[in-house]
Amino acid sequence: MTSAEARQHALVGVSALLFAASTALTIAWCESMSAMGEMPMPGGWTMSMPWMRMPGQTWPGAAASFLGMWVVMMVAMMLPSLVPMLRRYRQAVGSTGEARLARLTALVGVGYFSVWTVFGMAAFPLGVALAAVEMQQPALARAVPIAVGGVVLIAGALQFTAWKARHLACCRAAPGRGRTLPADAGTAWRHGLRLGLHCSYCSGGLMAILLVIGVMDLRAMAVVAAAITVERLAPAGERVARAIGAVVVGAGLFLIARAAGLG
Repeated sequence: MTSAEARQHALVGVSALLFAASTALTIAWCESMSAMGEMPMPGGWTMSMPWMRMPGQTWPGAAASFLGMWVVMMVAMMLPSLVPMLRRYRQAVGSTGEARLARLTALVGVGYFSVWTVFGMAAFPLGVALAAVEMQQPALARAVPIAVGGVVLIAGALQFTAWKARHLACCRAAPGRGRTLPADAGTAWRHGLRLGLHCSYCSGGLMAILLVIGVMDLRAMAVVAAAITVERLAPAGERVARAIGAVVVGAGLFLIARAAGLG
């Protein structure tokens, strides 16, 4: 086995351990939240616990708890599609010491997940605010099932746009073939941030589905993670993204019809 192959095996091994640990923690979190129950709401749906405080918990404590588990969940969901990007980064950096390359690779990952952390920081207050309004306005709460279908429909439509295709191409190709990158911390950090931005733009619609369907729903989480991974890693990524979009559009129409009493 060559030195380069040994490095690649080490990357895959560490990533597999991180994936297993983050997946186990995510499952445990979802099960603990589900055990606390959900709040029935007008319109025949239930509100998820992440948008509410636990007894005796402060709002800063609730935000910190949500954000911690959000980051763990993002690692579980995004790591399978991130590993090939990290491999390309290591190839673009070229020859450098193993310890230094490991630190730079970790820094790329930290930059990448920092973007998703900011996404979670924005999602929590928005979710809390919407939950508060829905609890105070029964008429608005009754419209939530149709609104959920509308969000799913829009997310499916985004899969067909040139905007989606452009960011998906950046996720799949960066850094480009034949391109070299300096082996320094600043470049690694910026590269991770750039990857995170492209991938959050690319996956924003699919992640919105998870947020409105239920951030604690393990089945929805697995489906969204699988869709994100397949469209980034499959040979014909853009066609796969459109196929996913067609399925999501159909699901959105079904949810709207069911909420309107037509299904």
